[in-house]
Amino acid sequence: MTTTTAASAEPGERTVRKSSPGAARGPRRTGRIKRIGLPYLLLLPALALELLVHLVPMVIGVVMSFKELTQFYIRDWGTAPWAGFDNYSVSVRFDEPVGEALLHSFFVTIGFTLLSVGLCWLIGTAAAIYMQDNFVGRGVLRALFLVPYALPVYAAVITWVFMFQHDNGLVNHVLHDQLHLTDKPSFWLIGDNSFYALLTVSVWKGWPFAFLIVMAGLQNIPGELYEAAALDGAGMWRQLRHITLPSLRPVNQVLVLVLFLWTFNDFNTPFVLFGRTAPESADLISVHIYQSSFVTWNFGTGSAMSVLLLLFLLVVTGVYLLLTSRGKKTADV
Repeated sequence: MTTTTAASAEPGERTVRKSSPGAARGPRRTGRIKRIGLPYLLLLPALALELLVHLVPMVIGVVMSFKELTQFYIRDWGTAPWAGFDNYSVSVRFDEPVGEALLHSFFVTIGFTLLSVGLCWLIGTAAAIYMQDNFVGRGVLRALFLVPYALPVYAAVITWVFMFQHDNGLVNHVLHDQLHLTDKPSFWLIGDNSFYALLTVSVWKGWPFAFLIVMAGLQNIPGELYEAAALDGAGMWRQLRHITLPSLRPVNQVLVLVLFLWTFNDFNTPFVLFGRTAPESADLISVHIYQSSFVTWNFGTGSAMSVLLLLFLLVVTGVYLLLTSRGKKTADV
């Protein structure tokens, strides 16, 4: 409410107007709302694009998992008959061929992911700790470490395909012809050795990411902690155990989760390395779902497998975040 007081006893006297506090705060509050809402307004195009690229195909994939979608309905998949939960029941019947193959692929993917993530973290952490010391050529060596991560996936994996060739590949030439570690040249892209070939390529192109993240985390550890530990007589291993690794715990929590999700969902590496049909020992679940969808033309079953994979990753991520957050609270206490 605005009140106006006029002192007009004499002509020419100034009129005094007194405004309420609410009228003064009005324009200021409106400007504050505009400043707060502007960032969200700028995010709307990215949010709309994200929904268009990820959420809409995800919803369509869930709908397809409840349909009997085969090559006969691919031109107009909306007319495919509803199958209910039949696609899911076929996928989880582990005593039948489809479910048994999916379960085998799941265990292969679990083993591959654990080994790949563990080796990537171990090599990346060791390299990052080593690069903390000053020595001649450190910048060049650091740049060389990042080359596998900077290379395009297809170019890097195709190079490994040539290196794994049986007759004229570099791997057999070094292991068999020069080092004489094998009795005869090995087949790396078929048979049981295909798992080790896939693991090698995955670790080679994945550890530089771990190296980069851990190296960034090491920059936040104060040097005074190491100096004080050295004065107290702590050696390198004790400093690593009691200073470096505990300080890197928040970084490692995020790093391990990201590496796990990337490796478990990796499709490009096995597809380029082996083609449309991966060997049984390297049958990752991403390639297996692709084969179920685009090789056997059973898109309904493939979509159901994709939804099951999404649910599994959501559960694993939720449990991991719960355990790590609980461990962080215990450490703080």
